Parts: sequence; C-alpha cells; structure tokens
Amino acid sequence: MKKWLILGLLALIFTGCENKKGAFLETVESQNDVPASVNKLLGVLEQKKLIHFATIDHAKNAKEAGMRLKPETVVVFGNPKAGTQLMECNPSIGLDLPLRMLFTTDYEGKTTITYTNPEYWTLKHNIKDKKCLGIIKKIHITLQTLAEEAAKK
Repeated sequence: MKKWLILGLLALIFTGCENKKGAFLETVESQNDVPASVNKLLGVLEQKKLIHFATIDHAKNAKEAGMRLKPETVVVFGNPKAGTQLMECNPSIGLDLPLRMLFTTDYEGKTTITYTNPEYWTLKHNIKDKKCLGIIKKIHITLQTLAEEAAKK
C-alpha cells in the first residue's frame, strides 16, 4: 500500500506541476511595454466592437498613495450580449464579468498580459448548459486572440 501511495505522489509531482490544461490564469509575454500593450488592446477592442468599460492604472494609484509599484494596469471590457446570456445561466458569473486583462512588467523589464481562463467559470459557477459552454469557449478564443494582438510589436 505504501508503495502505491509513494508512486502516486511521485506521479502527481512530476505530471501536475507543468500541466497548462485547466489553468485558472493564462499569460502571454508582450513584445511591448505596458502602455503600448494597453493601447494596442484598446485599438483591437474598438476594431472588434467590444465595449471598453475602464482602465485602472495600479502604479498611478500607488504613486498617489505615496508608494511605488512596477507598471501594472487592468483593462475592463466586454460584450454585454454574451455576458447577459452567461448571467442567465447562473447570475453568479456576474462576479467575473466584464472581462479583464492585467498588464504587468516584472523587475527584469518583461511585460506580460494575464487573464482568467473562462473555462474556469464552468467549475466556479457550475455551468453545464451547452449553449453557455459554447459561449465560454468563444470567449476563451477571443481572449487568447486579444492578448496575442496586444502583445505583438
């Protein structure tokens, strides 16, 4: 019995750590700094007729509080038609809508774009309806595309 337990733990350690499938957050490395990446995203949102609700500059807010923070900005956006359909499946999904992307720069100067994998919502909000699952899949593809576009030079 101990042998199987040890083998199981080793298998979990070696296979579970690098598995991207089912990750709650997805990150894309940007070829631009935070302001340029944010501006690229805003342009793509306009092209795709998505609504830009807000841009939150955490570094600016930190500075106003007398603190320092590396560049960190959240862009809030969405499509009310798709969001409303999801909230009809389960109103609690409104906690995760509208969509958000986080733009950050680390101490080495690398800029990344991070967003929540919408497939996580299926677990978090117990979404099983096929129509809503289809919408979530489309949103996932859209977020991937938006992040890739914002990350390009």
